Amino acid sequence: MAEQSNQRLAHFPINLFGAVMGFSGLTLGTKKLVELGHLPFILFTSLALLTVIIFTVITLTYLLKVIKHPAEVKHDFQHPIAVNFFPAFSISLILISLFLQSFSTTIASIMWHLGVVLHFVLTIVILNSWMHHEKWQITHMNPAWFIPVVGNILIPLGAVQFENLELGWFFFSIGFIFWLLLFSIVMYRLFFHPPMMKILEPTLFIMIAPPAVGFLAYMALNGHQLDAFAKVLYYFALFLTIMLLSRLPQFIKVPFALSWWAYTFPLAAMALASFSIYEQSQIGLHLIIGMGILIGLALLVIQLFIKTLVTIKNKRLCKPHPKPNP
Repeated sequence: MAEQSNQRLAHFPINLFGAVMGFSGLTLGTKKLVELGHLPFILFTSLALLTVIIFTVITLTYLLKVIKHPAEVKHDFQHPIAVNFFPAFSISLILISLFLQSFSTTIASIMWHLGVVLHFVLTIVILNSWMHHEKWQITHMNPAWFIPVVGNILIPLGAVQFENLELGWFFFSIGFIFWLLLFSIVMYRLFFHPPMMKILEPTLFIMIAPPAVGFLAYMALNGHQLDAFAKVLYYFALFLTIMLLSRLPQFIKVPFALSWWAYTFPLAAMALASFSIYEQSQIGLHLIIGMGILIGLALLVIQLFIKTLVTIKNKRLCKPHPKPNP
């Protein structure tokens, strides 16, 4: 029994931090609706507490893996899919800091700064891995590759609270330019190469996150001025959301895997972007879109949380990574 538990620990998945991102996004969406007067504060508080607990459990478990199975951690870092989820940890720190400031500005600031430093280091390390390699192929490419560099777009949301605008613009520039580059590569891969593995298809929703978060970050940096560039970011994110939701019957057929959590944070970002543009435009349709997405997200998170717990109970969570397409 002890040997089986040890083996499961060796294969504890780094991409489980995608679930933390999903819960964090839902919590931030709930926080915004509380500010708009549509939800009670206790609901936000409960979700915030649950998110912190989930983050703590996953972090401590993966830390134990680092201590007891460093070779497997190294294998994760060399895997073309798993490596992109290491920055999901630093992004989780940043996201949690954004709602923790409602309870403790000091703790939130510490978490944000720690997340920023760690994310910057991971960005440099993974970019170097991409540029100086003999193993990556175009068929390895999937939208999860957005996470390491495009995650920088998220940092300005805290920079305006915990640091300064110039630092925010620095990270926004990194994330925005690499989003344009990687989006082109992803489109090329999808258009002209064999389809991704079914298990990875939910990662297509990650394409929504860069323009949606980019809209939020740009608005924060630009003093919440709804100019033409902000509208381009929002409406492109909205188009991607509509396009991907039109394929919902195909996505439902994909067998459940941790990759399903990739649906959650991008939808949360789209809901938050809709609430933000509603505050500036006062167009009721934007509020309806945001609330519709957030309600759907809440139901999805509940379903995925239950499915993940069942997977854990059945001891099917900790499995070796699937081999990517050659």
